[in-house]
Amino acid sequence: MLIPLLCTLLQAPAPPAASPQPFTLTLEGFVGKLEMIPLPVKSRSGKTLWVSKTEVTWEFYDVFAYRMDLTEEQKAQGVDAKARPSRPYGAPDRGYGHNGFAALSIQYDGAVRFCEWLSKKTGKNLRMPTESEWEMACRAGAKKPFSAREIDAMAWHEGNSDDAAQPVASKKPNAWGLFDMLGNAWEWCSPDKPGGQPAVRGGSFRDEAKLLNPTYRSLYQAEWQTADAQSPKSKWWLSDGPHIGFRIVCEE
Repeated sequence: MLIPLLCTLLQAPAPPAASPQPFTLTLEGFVGKLEMIPLPVKSRSGKTLWVSKTEVTWEFYDVFAYRMDLTEEQKAQGVDAKARPSRPYGAPDRGYGHNGFAALSIQYDGAVRFCEWLSKKTGKNLRMPTESEWEMACRAGAKKPFSAREIDAMAWHEGNSDDAAQPVASKKPNAWGLFDMLGNAWEWCSPDKPGGQPAVRGGSFRDEAKLLNPTYRSLYQAEWQTADAQSPKSKWWLSDGPHIGFRIVCEE
């Protein structure tokens, strides 16, 4: 009886792998939280891909930008001085709101460095989404263009934002539970191919609703830094880009 039983055990199928679960990024001692949502599709490398539920908010970016995680002694010694943003022109939130609002006026390089810093802090493999990953997350499986009613329900745009950024997650999410993929703030994405240029996707509170769709994109515009007197222009801040933010992905 033991032999047939042993054969049955050896032939039993392996239990199915557990489905990826959402998780929350936090920083010890700080109030910011960033929820990460698993996508129902794999990355190009075959790994699980999570996307931040909202755009990165000021609660997280402030810690990085103003070196709030360092002691006063470390700041005086210049620790990370060149790896963190320089002081911005005025208030980069432009008075729209701070906690609970998307971090704005962010240059692409600043967003990339933020991902590197947060990866070290959390032990997660965090990075910028590629354009194709962002578009896939924005569509959330939809095969048809979003209707005007759907866009108005999901997005802050020129017609409903009162010309100001609004709190994240204050509109309806898309079918995969992601907020503000369209409107509120343009979101930086990495190029799909080496040598390509980063682009912003999805539009902002400044754009007409009819323009907002998963393919809507723009490359860097010089007008986003008109008031920046530095030469070369700041690699951290956009002096005239209060509608430019970003979200992040985790690949593991």
